[in-house]
Amino acid sequence: MSNKAIYLGVIGVGGVGGHFLSQLSKLPNAPSLVLLARSSQTLTSPAPSYPAIPPADWQSAFSSSTGPFTKSEAWSPEKIASYLSQVPGRAILVDNTSDPTIANAYPLFTSKGISIVTPNKKAFSSSLKLWKDIFSTAASSNALVYHESTVGAGLPVLSTLRDLVNTGDKVTRIEGVFSGTLSFLFNQFAPPSPPASGEKKQWSEVVAQAKELGYTEPDPRDDLNGMDVARKLTILARIAGLEVESPDTLPIESLIPEELSNLEAGSKGAEEFMRRLPEFDGKMEELKKAAEAEGKVVRYVGSIDAPGKSVKVGLQKFDKDSAIAGLKGSDNIISFYTERYGDLPLTVQGGGAGGPVTAMGVMADLIKVLERLS
Repeated sequence: MSNKAIYLGVIGVGGVGGHFLSQLSKLPNAPSLVLLARSSQTLTSPAPSYPAIPPADWQSAFSSSTGPFTKSEAWSPEKIASYLSQVPGRAILVDNTSDPTIANAYPLFTSKGISIVTPNKKAFSSSLKLWKDIFSTAASSNALVYHESTVGAGLPVLSTLRDLVNTGDKVTRIEGVFSGTLSFLFNQFAPPSPPASGEKKQWSEVVAQAKELGYTEPDPRDDLNGMDVARKLTILARIAGLEVESPDTLPIESLIPEELSNLEAGSKGAEEFMRRLPEFDGKMEELKKAAEAEGKVVRYVGSIDAPGKSVKVGLQKFDKDSAIAGLKGSDNIISFYTERYGDLPLTVQGGGAGGPVTAMGVMADLIKVLERLS
């Protein structure tokens, strides 16, 4: 058991990061927050005393012209790693961003004995080499890596799968709805029973509604291209023992019409996409009616066939009384079929998106790391 103090660096103070800092301020015996980084600035606590940055009042610490903390321009991952490696105790980095540059630097942090807690999918769903480098350097440096919130926000998806694998169960299939955005879209567009109002919504109307409610990314194409789901499936497949090279190698069914696939990136392209999307409502209506003719509904799912070593992302039809068809709102559902659980899978279901629940998943991981380091 170590009696050394534990020091915390946090990158990202946006949606998830802001909720995380609020939750950290209420954590009993929280570790000392000594580094706080946002896109344009880095706030650090000076050696040798390392006074703690107050997580409940971090905005004031950033804006104050006096006080014990040092304000700098944004630091590189190398500089952050150097700073955290010099604290007089164990260091943990909480990365609340989706920044690939920081994700690519994870092996640098872990090689210096800095543990990592993060919802950043980029590190664990990019190249297989990066995945292996992160965990091999962590093992050789006694660093810990927790990333529960990379799949399913605060839902216990990865921990459940790791428990199954680590206890010797054999995973045969994983299937589910992994995107809160796409869950909402299809639950609205193709509900199992007609809405009480009798009003049927066109696909483009549902996408516009989801965008207005903040369920989609600012550019809905980032949800509709299926890559977010593919990244989550890549992470699960790797934990289950499949060596997926990268999400780009998977068969992904995009919901972006081929005629709109070459629009420019950025806000102008997104505006044109939304303006032209109604032109393709007929195609989505056909898919919905084809499923209804079979007594089914269409849903956007990801699936892993472990024995067959295959991963798929796209549209599938489901019976109207199935658990996937019965999802509400933006809920996720992930089912694990294993030798022990047989034909009745172990299922995890609930809210799989949003700042508060994602931050809760990050905080739960932080608590686990603190328990293991203490």
